[in-house]
Amino acid sequence: MAKTKYKSVWFCQECGADAPKWSGKCPSCGAWNTMVEEKVASTPSASRTPSPVASRGRSEALPLNQIEAADEPRIKMPSGELNRVLGGGIVPGSMVLIGGEPGVGKSTLVLQNLLAIKSKTILYASGEESATQIKLRADRIGRGSDNMYIVCETSLDNIFGHIETVQPGIVVIDSIQTIASDALDSSAGSVSQVRECAAQLLKFAKESSVPVLLIGHITKEGSLAGPKVLEHIVDAVLQFEGDRQYMFRILRAIKNRFGNTSELGIYEMGQRGLREVTNPSELLLSSPERELSGVAVGVTVEGARPFLIEVQALVSTAAYGTPQRAVTGFDSKRMNMLLAVLEKRVGFKLAAKDVFLNIAGGLKVSDPALDLPVICAILSSNFDTVIPHGTAICGEVGLSGEIRPVGRLEQRIAEAEKLGMEQIIVPRGNLKGVDISRMKIKVIEVARVDEAFKSLF
Repeated sequence: MAKTKYKSVWFCQECGADAPKWSGKCPSCGAWNTMVEEKVASTPSASRTPSPVASRGRSEALPLNQIEAADEPRIKMPSGELNRVLGGGIVPGSMVLIGGEPGVGKSTLVLQNLLAIKSKTILYASGEESATQIKLRADRIGRGSDNMYIVCETSLDNIFGHIETVQPGIVVIDSIQTIASDALDSSAGSVSQVRECAAQLLKFAKESSVPVLLIGHITKEGSLAGPKVLEHIVDAVLQFEGDRQYMFRILRAIKNRFGNTSELGIYEMGQRGLREVTNPSELLLSSPERELSGVAVGVTVEGARPFLIEVQALVSTAAYGTPQRAVTGFDSKRMNMLLAVLEKRVGFKLAAKDVFLNIAGGLKVSDPALDLPVICAILSSNFDTVIPHGTAICGEVGLSGEIRPVGRLEQRIAEAEKLGMEQIIVPRGNLKGVDISRMKIKVIEVARVDEAFKSLF
């Protein structure tokens, strides 16, 4: 019996390209320090086995005008937030990748939605947890199911055997980094294994019209683990975000071939699983009983969804010589830019003071319209002056101190009015085409940062 010989091949973690030796820069995509070594068989012991799922015959090329554009019915998920992010539900034959940090609730999100589906047979293949652990999670959620089949397996070929036996309507792989194909000699989670397993699962999904849900890990940088080509293989990439110390979770669509990537869903983690947050503004704002300085209410838009968020700032004299700048939930470089605008254009000296900024609720926002609430909260803390209760603020700040227009202003004003705000500060000239005659909220237009301060303080 011939002994299998192995050789070292270097794979790029970004694009999946292979090279015979290590190099600091990937020769294919140009990324730096992404080459990893894997041991592969120099002479394949067996030819690559095809997918156990039988092929449905050779495809036929058709003229574009002869193709029927029928609307395929989507599989509605029990969670309305998940349906919104997916674009209306799961498309049959699609492959969806759900990524997130360990412990953020990826498996809980998938499991509690699938347990509520009674019209489909579901196969849940877990390579990380035992069947008992999954059963305990289902009991904690408070749901049972007779049409969900659990299999603890890390071999892709054995999973295809279970698919032939069960004939499921939905397949879940938890997680793709733990699955390995017998056609390759590399270990599970390697670049070649992740790419090969995803390609075989995609072929199965397209041929059988059975949707496949993949659960994936992320790296310490926050990107999905495995080669970048994995994101190109799947039809939709959903990112599940949120600090484990907070109760809120955000589901974003990074890629979606069947819907809009600007939608997002908000959940609240509880003892019995994830609960949908239909009105996040009420939960993200503190009680108005105690008015404190350094707190401003900003109106942000995540995707196509406006909501009010609380911006908290603390300014104090630097105790150790070098001023500290600590930011949570906001871009630290952008906050430094706003501090420079305050010092250069408005005349507030904050170079010798510590500045701490926090977005309440553990959310991470990147909306430029939060520039004005951020600097208002900073100055409110610096002078220990309370911003008037019932005031909402939105506006982008330019380098010359001007307040620039923001998008979806009418939706922002309507959301502030719905939450009981008495007045809102908006950029001047941004009300073109916006009908505020029916709104009861007072709209204050400002053109520069100092005008906003005069109207507030």
